[in-house]
Amino acid sequence: MSLTLHFHPLASYCHKVLTALYENETPFTANMVDLGNEAERAALLKLWPIGKFPVLRDDARDDTVPESTVIIEYLDRYYPGRTRFIPEDADRARQVRLRDRFYDLYVHEPMQKIVGDRIRPQGKADPHGVEEAKARLRTSYAMIDREMAGQSWAMGEAFSLADCAAAPALFYANEVMPFGDAHRNVAAYFDRLKARPSYARVLREAEPYFAMFPREARS
Repeated sequence: MSLTLHFHPLASYCHKVLTALYENETPFTANMVDLGNEAERAALLKLWPIGKFPVLRDDARDDTVPESTVIIEYLDRYYPGRTRFIPEDADRARQVRLRDRFYDLYVHEPMQKIVGDRIRPQGKADPHGVEEAKARLRTSYAMIDREMAGQSWAMGEAFSLADCAAAPALFYANEVMPFGDAHRNVAAYFDRLKARPSYARVLREAEPYFAMFPREARS
């Protein structure tokens, strides 16, 4: 099998790539990486010295592809399927990329700030940074709620890269700061994402690891 994905089932950016792979039933080998295992971490660093996953290795093309967005664009270019993640139309492609960046930078990133603060050592919490992150999420929720009124997916009726980004970002964001009644369009969109077979499979496979997720801040 040409493609190998180096990943962890709990990692949110790995969810993003797995959704794309499952969406098109793209054959690949899954290599789960335990960063606490020195040998496995060393192997990942050899592939991508930054040491973060996901990383896609394509032996057929002798290519190593890091970063979730880049991986999905690579799959769309070299291993296309029934779902095209980037539209051919240049303007729509730009809008898809904008929404991908929006979910990564303004939903995913502040969510990770909140989660990261929960696992900081005793006495090292950053309450000001957490409040800034929550404010960013509130702004993002309001923007998504307006945009998702009357449409099924991030770009209308076509599933895309933007939805692959939205699924894990919204899943974990809802864990740390629930959408609530004020953002019903966000909640409805998230329900559609969870029901999508590709992302539903990602969540089923991640379920055994959810106990590792720090749902509450340390006291």
